[in-house]
Amino acid sequence: MIPLTGIVLMMTDSRAGDSFIADPVLTKSQDRIRPSESLTLSLAFKIDGIIREVFDQKNWERAYNKHDNVFRISFEIELKSGRKKILESKFVRKAPLFWTRNPKIPHRIWVSVVKDDMPFYPLAVDEAKALLFDVNKVIELDGSRLKRGTNKLYADIRVWWGRHAYTEPTKITAKSNEIEVSLIE
Repeated sequence: MIPLTGIVLMMTDSRAGDSFIADPVLTKSQDRIRPSESLTLSLAFKIDGIIREVFDQKNWERAYNKHDNVFRISFEIELKSGRKKILESKFVRKAPLFWTRNPKIPHRIWVSVVKDDMPFYPLAVDEAKALLFDVNKVIELDGSRLKRGTNKLYADIRVWWGRHAYTEPTKITAKSNEIEVSLIE
């Protein structure tokens, strides 16, 4: 974030604030499909850099003491063929901070991660980071959404989060690899 005479600008560079989307990989279940069939795609990537480093127990405790109790990260994935948007997917992950009395956790303040509307209670900081920042999304694509012949598909990925005690508001983007899928009759 760059303060400029009272105006706050949100970083939108793909490596903004040294946080970035690492290794976006799009894979397919098959090379050829019919219009009546569906294609299963898998998109995997990680959020890496400074946000992953500062998301630790010391900063959770500092944030909790300042009543900054939930870290929310938003994801937007657009599956494209050339310039045409084929499919759009949006989802959110949250990391609420809470006071724990779990004897397995030697800290007062800990985090849970809400992923796909299911809460997870990690026992280690690295496990919490993996649950929050590592994405492996399965995408079901109806064959009728593709044009006849060869389609070159890729994913545009956008990720953003707001201001917290340990980070500034940031938006990062990336593009996956291209895959080819043929639509046959």
